[in-house]
Formats: sequence, structure tokens, C-alpha cells
Amino acid sequence: MKERNGARWGLAVALSLGGIVYSSWILEFFLPTGLDPVTSFLSELDAANQKYRDVFSNADILSACLMLVAATLGLLTTPRRKLYVTGWIALAVFGIATIADASFPLECSGASCEASAPGGLLPQLHHIHALTSSVAVFAIFTAMIAFTVGAFRYREYPSLRTAGLGILIATSLATVWMLTTNGIELAGGGNLGLGIAQRAQVLGMSLWLCTLGFAVWRP
Repeated sequence: MKERNGARWGLAVALSLGGIVYSSWILEFFLPTGLDPVTSFLSELDAANQKYRDVFSNADILSACLMLVAATLGLLTTPRRKLYVTGWIALAVFGIATIADASFPLECSGASCEASAPGGLLPQLHHIHALTSSVAVFAIFTAMIAFTVGAFRYREYPSLRTAGLGILIATSLATVWMLTTNGIELAGGGNLGLGIAQRAQVLGMSLWLCTLGFAVWRP
């Protein structure tokens, strides 16, 4: 029983710390990055030419490692229900993709890159970094949906059925906002808070990871 409680505590800590560290972008408000949070992508914070790249990329790697630890503990210590297994595997994929994301950053960011930036939907898609980012986002949304649906189906984890569901909905809306404003900007309609939308999206992901940590600690 003590070993099981210890594993559950470790799982909760890994998830919660991972969620907190994944919000390292908040440090941009205290560091002179030269980027506008209203219009810039978070990926620009750890672009190869950024002065504080190591701060943000190392935080992402640490968060990713914590997700891999959490996924391993989750698979080993929690009930092997199909939706939960899907969620833990998705979190592991998220961790791996996030490490790759930090390892293959954008080549540059800021005004000096605008002239050479490729066009099309989400210019980052022309970079390998975009592939890793897309995989990471898809994976964590898969985990969020799998655990939320599982919590309702198996009548477990009440915090995922309340706070977790609300965060999932808000994060999904932020994602729609981000994609919509990006399309409007590319069509010449101006930037409608693309950076804010993405930061809201990532904040939602971080809060959800902390909620999952609380859920497994107090099932």
C-alpha cells in the first residue's frame, strides 16, 4: 500500500511540475526578449537567434522529461483501462515531440526574419520544428480528450469531469481562435491577437496537466 501511494504521489508530482514548467513562457514578461506577446508565436522565444533561448528550451525539455516519467508511472501504477492507456501513451508522445521541438528550433525570430519568412498557413510549417510542434499539440489534445472521456465513462476522477472539462473546452476555443486569427492575418486582415490565443492555449494545457496531477493524487 505504501509503495502504491508513493508511486501515486510521484505521478502527481511529475504531472504537476511538468505542467508548471511548461508555462515557462511567462518568463518573457520579465526578460527582454524583444518579442511582442500579442503577435508572436511561443516558438519564437527559443529560436536559434534568441538571447534567452536556453532558458525556454531547457524548460521545455525538463517538462517533457517529467511527462515521460509521468506516462511511465501512469502505465505501471494506474488501472489498465483503454482510454487511460491511450492517454498515458499520448502523454509520452507529447514528451518525445516536445524534446524534438526544443532540439530543432526556428532558425530565427523577430523583425529581422520577417522579410525571409515563408508564406502560407502558419509559416512554421515550412520548418521541421512545425512538424514536432504539431505532433506535440495533437498528442496532448489526445491525452486531454482520452482522460476526460474516460473519467466520465468509468465514473472516476471527479476533478477531470469538472475543472478538467472546463479547461479542455477553453483550450479548444483558444486553439480555434489561434487558427482563425492566423488565417485572417494571412488574408490581410491584421493580427487579432495571435500570440494571446496561443498563450491561452498553452496555459490551458499547463493547467490541465496540473489538474490531472491532482486527479491521480485524489481519485
